[in-house]
Amino acid sequence: MPEAKDTLPYRVLARKYRPVDFTTLVGQEAMVRTLRNAIATGRIAHAFMLTGVRGVGKTTTARIIARALNCIGKDGKGGATVDPCGVCDNCKAITEDRHVDVIEMDAASRTGIDDVRELIEGVRYRPVSARYKVYIIDEVHMLSEKAFNALLKTLEEPPPHVKFLFATTEIRKVPVTVLSRCQRFDLKRVPQQALIDHFSKISVAEKVEISPEALTLLARAADGSVRDGLSMLDQAIAHGGGVVDAAQVRDMLGLADRSRVLELFEKTMRGDAPAVVAALAEMHDSGADPVVILQDLLELTHWVTRLKVAPDAAAASADSERAQGLAMAGKLSMASLTRAWTLLMKGLQETLSAPSPLRAAEMALIRLCYAADLPSPSDAIKALQNGAAAGPAAAVAAPVPRGGGGGGAAARLAAQPITAAASQPAVAQPNPRSFTEIVALFEARREARLVHHLMHHVHEVRCEPGLIEFRPEPKAPTDLAPRLSELLSQWTGRRWIATVSSAPGKPTLNEQKAAKGDELRNAAENNPLVQAILKTFPGARLDAVRRKGEQSSLVAGLVEAGDEPPGPEEYPADDDIPESEY
Repeated sequence: MPEAKDTLPYRVLARKYRPVDFTTLVGQEAMVRTLRNAIATGRIAHAFMLTGVRGVGKTTTARIIARALNCIGKDGKGGATVDPCGVCDNCKAITEDRHVDVIEMDAASRTGIDDVRELIEGVRYRPVSARYKVYIIDEVHMLSEKAFNALLKTLEEPPPHVKFLFATTEIRKVPVTVLSRCQRFDLKRVPQQALIDHFSKISVAEKVEISPEALTLLARAADGSVRDGLSMLDQAIAHGGGVVDAAQVRDMLGLADRSRVLELFEKTMRGDAPAVVAALAEMHDSGADPVVILQDLLELTHWVTRLKVAPDAAAASADSERAQGLAMAGKLSMASLTRAWTLLMKGLQETLSAPSPLRAAEMALIRLCYAADLPSPSDAIKALQNGAAAGPAAAVAAPVPRGGGGGGAAARLAAQPITAAASQPAVAQPNPRSFTEIVALFEARREARLVHHLMHHVHEVRCEPGLIEFRPEPKAPTDLAPRLSELLSQWTGRRWIATVSSAPGKPTLNEQKAAKGDELRNAAENNPLVQAILKTFPGARLDAVRRKGEQSSLVAGLVEAGDEPPGPEEYPADDDIPESEY
């Protein structure tokens, strides 16, 4: 019998198409440019820290740097180069992970100080055949504290023939003392379009037919990681038997059809709870994971919100999808979209921890159905304050999801507050016309700290309905103007503009009150009756002077006295205010 033909073991795509030089590195142009310039000019650091998410090429970049530093060229006489030849002994040995002077260490499995001491012992020996002895330490953040401390001195002053290359996904766990001794490179997530182009080239090289939509799904699921994307592409090729389409990729990844997700989102935002429950069950029966469905809805909510604020963001989408997204962005308010995002985020957290993900996702979507068309809090307050009439106005203020079941009960419950409000007279909104009336309004709303600053540290320059211009003293808060504008607009139902001026302005309310108090005291001391009383009772003194019928309340005093400022005793100086008031 003829001997069986020897076949090489299959190499996964992530290893087969691993970059071997800077030209084949995907999506890291900024880092490649920096390294090229450093090597070309001879400004090569003694230690590099490569950080980024999994699968973006940290260890691969370290090996390329090791090849670039040790390449001797085809003729054996070359020096460090930005374009390793790939044929010299050093390049071949490093590519095949067998070079004696390029030492790779996995810090995840060798975390102790003894491992680092062994490494340090080898640092003092010169390389056997290479130009530099290169130490590549993967997942360096896993080293223990003692191991990091043992490495510090060697890392700061290594021998000239040694280079350190560190890779980590958790840069915050690396001590600052180590980071300060390294040249740091942040490898970014590979853009989705770059992943699509890369996967397309590999598919052509592998003679695999794959649809553009399937490539898009794989690139989206890869989330910026080349290695994760190639692993999924490998699986998709095996799943499809050499022909890959979008339906196969969805089945493999447990994804829902994009068009079905759009329909589900539209039904949810329309408040059609029965249709949403039926659609979710159908998608689940087709193999879609409830967690992935909620993630897709979150991604869709973010996409529609982007379309609303920046319509050009849909340029890269398919024509039908772009038209549908723009239509939804035009129909939905920003309040509805942000509310949907919040509820979906909460629903996703519940689904991840629930014993039955399907039921948790169903409850999250039903909750969103009943909240999608509700008015914003500000609209609801305005409707109550304006005494919204029952009938059409009440229906707008309290919409309910369509469908059977509890819709009627929900409508009755939602309509009750509006009907009750409609039967009561509308509450008049405050309309301050002077600076003192503004201060009175802030005291009525229990904003004690702001009242204090307005009394002691603000000089009125100009004040009229809708506008307040003032000069603050250094002790006044830096954000006083926007806070005044926001609160006055909220309380009065009209737009207020608060601006800071450099004009001197009037004295502070506290200074005005003190000056008026001095006038009253002088007038009282010169009163013949008071002088006669003081003479009649030796040792008597004038303690305080008040107007007849003067109110102790700041608000009452302002209403009674018009523009008369409140008394200084009602809002003491800064040193007299307890810490709890702030």
